Amino acid sequence: MNPLTLADIPDAAVFEACRDELRGRIIAHKDRRRIEIGDRVTLLFEDRETLRWQVLEMCRVEGTRDEAGIQNELDAYNELIAGEDELSATLFVEITDMAEIRPELDRLIGMDEHVLLEVGDCAVRATFDPKQMEEDRISAVQYIRFSLPPDAAAAFRSGSAPVTLTIDHPAYTRQALLAPEVRETLAADLSGGCAPLLDFSRIEPVAVPEDAVIVARGRVRAVRPAKVRAQGHVCVEAVGGSVPYLDLPEDLMAELQALAQEMARGVTQAYGRCRISVDATALPARIDVYAPPR
Repeated sequence: MNPLTLADIPDAAVFEACRDELRGRIIAHKDRRRIEIGDRVTLLFEDRETLRWQVLEMCRVEGTRDEAGIQNELDAYNELIAGEDELSATLFVEITDMAEIRPELDRLIGMDEHVLLEVGDCAVRATFDPKQMEEDRISAVQYIRFSLPPDAAAAFRSGSAPVTLTIDHPAYTRQALLAPEVRETLAADLSGGCAPLLDFSRIEPVAVPEDAVIVARGRVRAVRPAKVRAQGHVCVEAVGGSVPYLDLPEDLMAELQALAQEMARGVTQAYGRCRISVDATALPARIDVYAPPR
């Protein structure tokens, strides 16, 4: 399955125009790719369409419109793209009782050795993302993949053998047979992936709300982002800059930080708390100021 590129990401104005339509299609698409294994574990198999949606939504929430920022999102999500004869999935441990979350997750330590995809007589053990693994705890969200031998991949595509997902952990033993519609869409993954869910070229763009300027001072300004992350969120940025934060000249850096400090005082006064974060690669250079959740 080919990774996503900038060419796969429509302009923000195009996405805004078709977001509701695409969201409906994505929901239906995911429904055919979601498998419950017992009452605690769900697998959502990822493909270019589910991951493109994630990139689009993240860019929308973060207000990312420059190519460098979009590419950063692509780089992150492309790590979940399945390779040849592979299936990639996000595994969710679903626990609704807050008091049970930590004890239940502790009970499932070692699950990375106990998730299998069985195609006929061939059992393929899942490979978990090592960056998420710790010896003494497990996260409720895990990224996994199944690398199928050529014969098993061919049998999966042809439908000549039953396909089952199995968890054989001592504390959690469950099994789920893949329904025909699930198997069909996953078989497409083993053949390069499905066709795009929407033809973006036919979409008429709509206006995307611009950030509202609060203060403009010299070469810097403070704006209220169109996509607010938290209470009091203000973005302090270099006006029209094409240099990231780490490469700013000292005088412009001083202007940016002085205005960020001023905005931070206002947020602190209004909400009793304040957090400042810097995206070192964003263009233009920016500092985000906001009140973190209590």
